[in-house]
Amino acid sequence: MKFKTRWILSIAMLSLLVILCTLLSYTGHSSWGFKLTENHDTAETNYDPNWDSLDARPLPSWYDESKFGIFIHWGVFSVPSFSSEWFWWQWKGTKVPRVVNFMKQNYVPNFSYAEFGPQFTAEFYNATEWADLFKASGAKYIVLTSKHHEGYTNWPSKYSFNWNSMDVGPKRDLVGELATAIRANTDIHFGLYHSLFEWFHPLYLEDKKNGFKTNKYVEQVSQPELHEIVTAYKPDVVWSDGDWEAPDTYWNSTGFLAWLYNDSPVKDTVVTNDRWGSGVSCHHGGYYTCADRFNPGTLQKHKWENCMTIDKRSWGYRREAPLADYLTMDDITQTLAETVSCGGNLLMNVGPTHDGRIVPIFEERLRQMGSWMQVNGEAIYKSKPWRAQNDTLTKGVWYTSKDNATSVYAIVLDWPSNNQVSLGVPTTSSQTTVTMLGNQGNLQWKAGAGGAGVVVTLPAKRPCDWAWVLKLQNVK
Repeated sequence: MKFKTRWILSIAMLSLLVILCTLLSYTGHSSWGFKLTENHDTAETNYDPNWDSLDARPLPSWYDESKFGIFIHWGVFSVPSFSSEWFWWQWKGTKVPRVVNFMKQNYVPNFSYAEFGPQFTAEFYNATEWADLFKASGAKYIVLTSKHHEGYTNWPSKYSFNWNSMDVGPKRDLVGELATAIRANTDIHFGLYHSLFEWFHPLYLEDKKNGFKTNKYVEQVSQPELHEIVTAYKPDVVWSDGDWEAPDTYWNSTGFLAWLYNDSPVKDTVVTNDRWGSGVSCHHGGYYTCADRFNPGTLQKHKWENCMTIDKRSWGYRREAPLADYLTMDDITQTLAETVSCGGNLLMNVGPTHDGRIVPIFEERLRQMGSWMQVNGEAIYKSKPWRAQNDTLTKGVWYTSKDNATSVYAIVLDWPSNNQVSLGVPTTSSQTTVTMLGNQGNLQWKAGAGGAGVVVTLPAKRPCDWAWVLKLQNVK
């Protein structure tokens, strides 16, 4: 018996040692000494379908590190390409006079919105070319509209009969083609936008009429579609919208998110936004968007995203847009600097045409952004907010940091006429060095008036055309 007891104890101790060694073999350690991956891929936490539980899920680190993504609004609304992607609602819902008159002047009487469907042809759509352009832009993730409020799906959905890209229009799986091209040709994370509601879907209108006490639309359309796109295309971003008319309980948002985080094929890598029901935005979800073009200008306590458009007035392509309606690179770099300095990501939108082109003005901005990132990306990707977001002395200077703030980046939006920039926030020492990204060698600097701040002499040659970045090391 004693021998048997010693044998059992020996086996138990050996098993315990194996388990301990296995735990210690992970990369990265918790405060207890056990290793956890940055993206929490090995975590076995089970999330319950309530906000307290879902909000406790850590945001996969790839998202915060990415900083910059591309939004793509594309659908049947790209056919009339007038006013905005809300064209159908402006025509038949709110009856905006200029939209109503546009239809009267250019289309036969009794023309229906559904008749735009066959004209959504996408004959010039080349997903590989799109992927190459997005890669050239410096974007680390993209978000494509899988379905906007019009209800047309850019994939062959089983739940949108005769109103999807395989049955009507291009006769192609537009979502699938881009997902494949992105993954085959880039390291960009692929994401999908999905509108929960549809303006004119009979089941949704019936539920709405019933005060959302019935949920036929959710059970038969929105929930099945969400599960369908996640299972089929495995997006790393699920960007929800069209939620505001009904509570999250109607949409079964927490039920879907619990499945997404616990059991879906992207449970370890997926990130979500905050548009999951009336009153939810800016309070619950993976990261916050709060409102379109949200840009608070101050450091936020929760990870957030500024989704914005190159076309100031529309997310979808507009044929009538004048040049003045498009953001310049000065506008874009300013928005990027403000956003990243305050802890946000920038999701910048382009609107392709009905035939699948990304028009030259959008292409130019994307390539310009890429050229700027090639010089200055060190100050953006994987950066962290510094102790100050913008300078107290010189307007138009925004800060980021890296390496526990041993490297501080000052993004200078306007080149000073005297080639000297005065910064009021940094505290220098004898160990301080100042360089400019894209320029070789250290820059001359001196302490500011009374020993506060720093005055930097800029190089004779500018390394890029917009927004220049000073790298300050060993400052406080």
